[in-house]
Amino acid sequence: MAGNAYPKVSIIVAAYNSEQTIEECLKSILALEYPAGFIEVIVMDGGSKDATVKIAEKYPVKVVSIRLNAPAAYNYAMKIAAHQVLGFIDADAKVEPRWLSKLVPHLEEPKVAGVSGSIETWNAQNPWAKSIGCELKNRYRRIGKYTSRIATMNLLLKKAVIEEAGGWDENLPSQYDTDLGFRISAKGYKIAYEPNAVCYHYNRSTVRAYYRQQLQYGKNTLKLYFKHGRLAKGDEITDFGMNIQPALILAIIVVFLLGIIEVLRSLWYISGLILALMLVYFVYSAAKIAVKFHERVALRLVVLYFVRAFAWFVGAVITTVNCARGKGRKTPNA
Repeated sequence: MAGNAYPKVSIIVAAYNSEQTIEECLKSILALEYPAGFIEVIVMDGGSKDATVKIAEKYPVKVVSIRLNAPAAYNYAMKIAAHQVLGFIDADAKVEPRWLSKLVPHLEEPKVAGVSGSIETWNAQNPWAKSIGCELKNRYRRIGKYTSRIATMNLLLKKAVIEEAGGWDENLPSQYDTDLGFRISAKGYKIAYEPNAVCYHYNRSTVRAYYRQQLQYGKNTLKLYFKHGRLAKGDEITDFGMNIQPALILAIIVVFLLGIIEVLRSLWYISGLILALMLVYFVYSAAKIAVKFHERVALRLVVLYFVRAFAWFVGAVITTVNCARGKGRKTPNA
């Protein structure tokens, strides 16, 4: 593209207690090989209690500190953004210098609402983080030239299309990107995928941190599927095999508890069989990824798969209980 053909872009970084990564994130954005003056950077801080804001304020970016969840922060940032192309980069991610220049040409394609790049692991020296990165990279490899939705970890979207789709659903603190992607695709648009534009994500480095992250996903996944039932069938990023795992955890627990009754004690064999089948599936999936990427560390995914399935199950239970107690709220976006 000629220099004067590049669109101006407002890049939005949602941050919360991100002092460990925000500096490298902003440095990578400010180092993008793009025409001078064509990039605006807005850091939306959700009320961090660490040095996130202090670090961000050292750089030529606009910092807004207000207690909002990520989708609410994005809606707020859209109102103050100066440009019609919006970039979304997580505070725990950084991008290569030509990330933006590789993405923007796709915005000229008919009915393309946005475009995303591929994801590599930033903190690959940590075995748990590297394992998570292998699994995420494997899921992204299943994406073709276009997709209906993708994470806001590294994404460009046209502001007008977001507005046409109804904005970000603030009742989904996570899974809001899947929801918006579904509504965008329902309008006849698509999201392009450019694997040569690379983003590096700082993955969770402990099993406990991964569980806490996936617990939040589990709480909101149930809300998402109540809103868009078709998504439960899965797609290239989150397939049906992943979606059914929390139900299998429920089946294991229910059948085991029924087996406490002496006349139903044989049900324990069924509970054990389901658990064994899940283990076999997880070992096979982890081994397949380990061979694909030549990374033995990916075998740790067996543990992470069980952690994710259980976290999604617990999250779904929490959401169900909250809804039964009247704490659930109907999402406003249709």
